[in-house]
Amino acid sequence: MAVSSCSFLPRVFNSYSSFECRSDPDFSGTPTGEKPRIGSNRRVTASLFCTGGGGLSSLIFRFPPNFVRQLSVKARRNCSNIGVAQVVAASWSNGPTSLYPSSAAAAASQAAAPSVPVSDDVAVVEGCIDNDSVQIGDSYDSKTSFLSSDGSITVHAGERLGRGIVTDAITTPVVNTSAYFFKKTQELIDFKEKRHTSFEYGRYGNPTTVVAEEKISALEGAESTLIMASGMCASTVMLMALVPAGGHIVTTTDCYRKTRIFIETILPKMGILATVIDPADVDGLESALNKNKVSLFFTESPTNPFLRCVDIEKVSKLCHSKGTLVCIDGTFATPLNQKALVLGADLVLHSATKFIGGHNDVLAGCISGSEKLVTEIRTLHHILGGTLNPNAAYLIIRGMKTLHLRVQQQNSTALRMAEVLEAHPRVKRVYYPGLPSHPEHEIAKRQMTGFGGVVSFEVDGDLMTTIKFVDALKIPYIAPSFGGCESIVDQPAIMSYWDLSQAERSKYGILDNLIRFSFGVEDFEDLKADILQALETIA
Repeated sequence: MAVSSCSFLPRVFNSYSSFECRSDPDFSGTPTGEKPRIGSNRRVTASLFCTGGGGLSSLIFRFPPNFVRQLSVKARRNCSNIGVAQVVAASWSNGPTSLYPSSAAAAASQAAAPSVPVSDDVAVVEGCIDNDSVQIGDSYDSKTSFLSSDGSITVHAGERLGRGIVTDAITTPVVNTSAYFFKKTQELIDFKEKRHTSFEYGRYGNPTTVVAEEKISALEGAESTLIMASGMCASTVMLMALVPAGGHIVTTTDCYRKTRIFIETILPKMGILATVIDPADVDGLESALNKNKVSLFFTESPTNPFLRCVDIEKVSKLCHSKGTLVCIDGTFATPLNQKALVLGADLVLHSATKFIGGHNDVLAGCISGSEKLVTEIRTLHHILGGTLNPNAAYLIIRGMKTLHLRVQQQNSTALRMAEVLEAHPRVKRVYYPGLPSHPEHEIAKRQMTGFGGVVSFEVDGDLMTTIKFVDALKIPYIAPSFGGCESIVDQPAIMSYWDLSQAERSKYGILDNLIRFSFGVEDFEDLKADILQALETIA
């Protein structure tokens, strides 16, 4: 904690009673009084008054019982090494203002202290420094008016204006804990009766994870975000939370296969039926809405692997007119290229494993939307589990800081390569929404600012010819993912559908010569040269 000695008095803001400033630590643990009970979000101010000539070296600050627990090792070490302050997890102060020394200087300090809005568990300690280097429990305001671009939001959202972890580190610490303690039983009762905030148990939340959620919320323009252990976890929990037993959903033909399997085999066990339509079939959607009491329209946009695009604004208006929710899986688009909530969707879902994480080193999924809907999903999530490890949450936070740089490069490379591939004699067809030949190109132009880093295409040949092309590539990895820094290639007929016969695969449009290529952040010319030389091997 960066604190320097000077003549200014520190100020403490907390939603509970004022902190007591005393000269000697008390490690006896003797109760000093019951903590006042107040509601959340009160505007309160408390100044920390100390006698003497303004020096801080002999003072002990008494903080809430969760202060030291959340304080990073680095901050504690700094406090100890500079000998400016000792921070101890002492009991709460008695609270009455009579505890404060009366002096003209103290009165002046109290009068000058500003009133600030805080939540139940907020304390901002200001030493003799220019910035707020220590913060507890403050939640990031997604209305970051001073951040004018998505690029700045990916770097600073959830962190720059404060986070629920005490630290003066630039990066967010990883809080590895399975549970959170309560200092006294009364504090536990206050928590149960919603007068005190806590995560209570690791499955219900984590300070590191909250930073990742707030960063995604800011980027999506969402009231709330829930991050989970994988994209499939996010999809399945969302479907079970929002679709009642015996309900009905509408989805699209082209989608991630495991999502289709869940919809076709698991949901029917709950009496939930699905109508499956072509992504562009708005008439089919309207017909399904008229014939059934549809709870949810769930689709990817762009879809996997053919990158079909749904007119999000149009289908949202149609669904809302029938009381149906809309959830868009925007994994292929990323929050930078497409704002599904702005376009009218109720929820947007991502496999954060892909572009959001962006380094092929973490599994995660997230879902963003209104506080009401996300709370419904969160309630079921707390029962089912699928909690994201805080170390994984840190990797998501770290990955998002370069999201705009990576996506810009991937957008550019994918579009340029799609044009090259479409003109190549050994390529039969290219699927990419940035090409005029794509069936939803005009829709993509209206609702996307970039067309993504994945291109699907069919080479001129059979299964073995396609295998020869894939094996001739030198840069991309053969792997079942996309969106990372490293380019990845896969042959869906083998990677995702090999358990099906050729005839069964063709029902889903998966031909033996189909390639899905995820472009990384390598140099465009290197990737172009590699793909062209591989195509020459099948000429």
